[in-house]
Amino acid sequence: MTDRAELGSRALFELLETDVYVNHASLSPPSRPVRDAVAATLGGYASQGMAWYVKEVERRERLRDRLARLIGAPQGSVGLVANTSAGIIDIALGLPWQRGERVLLFDGEFPTNVTPWQQAARRHDLELVWMSADDFRTEREAALARLEAELVRGIRLVAVSAVQFTSGQRMPLEAMGELCRAHGAELFVDAIQAVGIVPLDVAAMGIDYLACGSHKWLMAPEGVGFLYVAPARADALEPYMAGWLSHEDAFAFLTRAPGELRYDRPFRTGALMAEAGTPNTIGAAGLDASLDLIEQIGVAAILEHVQAWHDALEPALVERGFESARMDTPSGRSGILSVRPEDPSQSPAWVQALAARGVACASPDGWIRFSPHWPNALDETPRVLSAIDAILADGGPSQE
Repeated sequence: MTDRAELGSRALFELLETDVYVNHASLSPPSRPVRDAVAATLGGYASQGMAWYVKEVERRERLRDRLARLIGAPQGSVGLVANTSAGIIDIALGLPWQRGERVLLFDGEFPTNVTPWQQAARRHDLELVWMSADDFRTEREAALARLEAELVRGIRLVAVSAVQFTSGQRMPLEAMGELCRAHGAELFVDAIQAVGIVPLDVAAMGIDYLACGSHKWLMAPEGVGFLYVAPARADALEPYMAGWLSHEDAFAFLTRAPGELRYDRPFRTGALMAEAGTPNTIGAAGLDASLDLIEQIGVAAILEHVQAWHDALEPALVERGFESARMDTPSGRSGILSVRPEDPSQSPAWVQALAARGVACASPDGWIRFSPHWPNALDETPRVLSAIDAILADGGPSQE
């Protein structure tokens, strides 16, 4: 019988000990179906050895198609990678750069979407152009105007996160994609804080490249993710680092008559070039199982549920003196609700104090970040507030 996902129910997370787990923007605990899928894959290898590998090859083919549908991408444009960083590195070092080309980055981004571009800039003598990510939260129209001004000056590629990991701001990808297309720039998106919680359509948004890991909002194991490359961009890429599976027809010498062992086969194009070596079949099994649950509910319904959770908590936090980073417009909201005390340096202490009272959250760069997902019930918010009131009654969080 198929396990059923239900909004606000932790029935499939019976091992989770934390009373209120709102740290999915860091890592999602695996559900029972995910654990069962991982165990079944190990069991298959234990009982059948190499014969089980065929089943995993078939699973990966299905998984690529499922992930493509999830982000509105055409079949064949998604490859499986180890994590978000791996996908970004594949693009940053695989593009045919010309000396002096300009890459636009955003101050405030998670380093995953900065370091590989800095490396590309060092290797190819590129110019890095910076904007503030938070400007798109506080003055969005003015920030878009500044972005267009930089694009007019000439930008080869814009690299941005779909959702900012600190504030939870959902970036205006559709508007950014339109501007990039109008001025001949390419758009790369780090989507790890979006896929599984925020609906994405790479074609409608004009996204050329997208990378995403699976241990956050996709609620799968660590060590597996995916890379999307728009078909129009596929032929220009060449792997900076390649492995035996980067080649077309890589298995020919293992499955056919003698004479197929060659080292000159062309590389696969697009995102598939990134699948260089032995894959994480265990992680893929877990991701496949987690997608079952997400698809049962639907990403739009999950986001609506999470916004209701935020709606119940945010006003009470503001009443207690916390500053909220949540945007007024729903199109700028994500799965993250971030607030901070009057003294942001206290945020880590707040998170530690909340953890001691059964509330798991995070404190990136001075924010207190609450990130619930579909299993979080709306009746959790009074428990969060009760913990906060108890901390306040004790004189605030300890600074030890």
